[in-house]
Amino acid sequence: QARSALGPALDKATGTLLYNAAARLKDPKHLGFLVGYIARREILTDLQLSAALEYVRSHPLEPLDVADFERACGVGVCITPEQIEEAVEAVISKHRAELLAERYRFNMGLLMGEARSQLQWADGKTIKNEVDLQVLHLLGPKTEADLEKKPKVAKARLAPAEKQKVAVVENGDMGTETQSLLEQLRGEALKFHKPGENYKTEGYVVTPNTMALLKQHLAVTGGQVRTRFPPEPNGILHIGHAKAINFNFGYAKANGGVCFLRYDDTNPEKEEEKYFTAIREMVEWLGYQPYAVTHASDYFDQLYVWALELIRRGQAYVCHQKVEEIKGHNPPPSPWRDRPVEESLLLFEDMRKGKFGEGEATLRMKLVMEDGKMDPVAYRVKFTPHHRTGDKWCIYPTYDYTHCLCDSIEHITHSLCTKEFQARRSSYFWLCNALDVYCPVQWEYGRLNLLYTVVSKRKIIQLVETGAVRDWDDPRLFTLTALRRRGFPPEAINNFCARVGVTVAQVTMEPHLLEACAREVLNEQAPRAMAVLEPLKVTITNFPAPKALEVLVPNFPADESRGFHKVPFHQTVYIEETDFREEADKGYKRLAPGQPVGLRHAGYVIAVQNVIKDVTGRVIELEVTCTKSDVAEKPKAFIHWVSVPLVCEVRLYERLFLHKNPEDPSEVPGGFLSDLNPDSLRVVHNALVDSSVRSARPFDKFQFERLGYFSVDPDSEEGKMVFNRTVMLKEDPGKA
Repeated sequence: QARSALGPALDKATGTLLYNAAARLKDPKHLGFLVGYIARREILTDLQLSAALEYVRSHPLEPLDVADFERACGVGVCITPEQIEEAVEAVISKHRAELLAERYRFNMGLLMGEARSQLQWADGKTIKNEVDLQVLHLLGPKTEADLEKKPKVAKARLAPAEKQKVAVVENGDMGTETQSLLEQLRGEALKFHKPGENYKTEGYVVTPNTMALLKQHLAVTGGQVRTRFPPEPNGILHIGHAKAINFNFGYAKANGGVCFLRYDDTNPEKEEEKYFTAIREMVEWLGYQPYAVTHASDYFDQLYVWALELIRRGQAYVCHQKVEEIKGHNPPPSPWRDRPVEESLLLFEDMRKGKFGEGEATLRMKLVMEDGKMDPVAYRVKFTPHHRTGDKWCIYPTYDYTHCLCDSIEHITHSLCTKEFQARRSSYFWLCNALDVYCPVQWEYGRLNLLYTVVSKRKIIQLVETGAVRDWDDPRLFTLTALRRRGFPPEAINNFCARVGVTVAQVTMEPHLLEACAREVLNEQAPRAMAVLEPLKVTITNFPAPKALEVLVPNFPADESRGFHKVPFHQTVYIEETDFREEADKGYKRLAPGQPVGLRHAGYVIAVQNVIKDVTGRVIELEVTCTKSDVAEKPKAFIHWVSVPLVCEVRLYERLFLHKNPEDPSEVPGGFLSDLNPDSLRVVHNALVDSSVRSARPFDKFQFERLGYFSVDPDSEEGKMVFNRTVMLKEDPGKA
């Protein structure tokens, strides 16, 4: 096209513009229009071409307003050398004092940028040459001093504590971190479209009604970002859902928008009230408050009306193929695809009235999806009462039909979903456009998976039914209810999602990375207490008082301004069995005959005087003497202890599976149930804990000194508390 106007030999500048136009233009229908302007030399610079491409992208409907286009692209605008000279002169005059002071170390790019802002369509190279010329005239040639390197200004170093500051989400608000989740999601960070500019998204289908529908949409939303989190209420949320919650709620929050919690309740056979409750509870536990809580079933009447309209438009039909026949990617075409519209309308009404049995008829849409799947089902017959609509319906819409239309009804701007739904994007756009309703934009992101676990609902049910775990909230699982029960703070889960980042590719992470996030949060949040898992009785023979003393223990030893708690210190104390040896090996620093230790926080050092054993030779008690720390020789170690303690149960958890990928047949040929770790749970029935925790409630968290972080389990009863170990104080090197 250009050669027909300019002849066979094209100059390099024109060739570059043609190449860029063809490469950067998403919709080829305007290519000839742009090439004409390049061939006629009306678009001469890359700056003009960029403006032309943006104009075409922003005006998807034909015909284009030529005069407005030419204005937006600087067509016919002639910038004279005199104008450039005057603009550069004005800018240099403005910065004259700094130029004379800094000479050639001054940022010349600033001069060019300011001159160019005054002359939008001026050639950049010409402006640069004029700047160079006028600067040379003002400063003269460069001297040796000008050629010396500018000394580097030393950057202020962050203190180690500041470097390690971790983002903490409280009620959805992020704390400080280099790249918090909200920073990753804010503004242009993801290159998402702006509300109302859906048509600028690659692949978005523009119809003659698109711009009018977008105008109505903006009138409803006021240009606000709207997202939704749409779980199915047939199971408990897991760690992968935490990323979805953070992404949907976080993107809305980061951009001043709102997020709906919408239950996709279109399959009444599997839905239970407990799942609805647990899902909302987990969303709020993670710190997010839905703008509104809605259900797909809220829109069943409207969805049915639209299904009738789809049939009337010849875009849907009633089909009698069996489920088995249409499964897979290459099923035989339906022999009923071209049945008359009136016939499909009557049959669909019969489906609604219950005249067909389950599996005898479906309503199918006439389209081929991106993955090759043909004519997805829109409605199927199910004689199951719905938890909200009762017996009103015996036909229920599918995900493929419901999802995009519910998004449209709620005026969602960004329909964020995981990568496996990419194959449904074309059907998403097709259905909205087939019905001439507002069409949101679907954006996909990568799923978050963890090693050493399973998260599928079916497999978790198998684990529960076989007794491998107690229920959906068993602390060895990675459901959100299980993580909460184990003691993971919601901030740690949100921080983990932030560190994983918003990626398009699927991400599979090691559990120890989530555990590291938990340690960082719990170190700041969990007050200290002392507990002994394997108690050894110690009697202090020279105890300095006739009754128990009170010892003040800081809640956070590194910051005593955060308060203290009292623990009793009595003649009888209990220490860990492992903190005593009859013979001290080389490198062993704790209690042994002839090797005293300090008792943490008590202000005393104890020394063994007598070792008492039972008939089997097992040590059951130590008799010791105590000396105040300020007069005793400094011991090699200080150990934790309890006195007048509470008896409690402690549950110690390890990974549920032995292999990284328990569902991978090449790694675990016998199936995931054959890969269970027999040591995933150890229960210590008669552990001892100091009395400061007596009033703790379920889910309260503590650091048991030297042992790890623990959380109060809901199984706790009056007189017998139960603690779950969340994580150890330090990462187990064998797990990394």
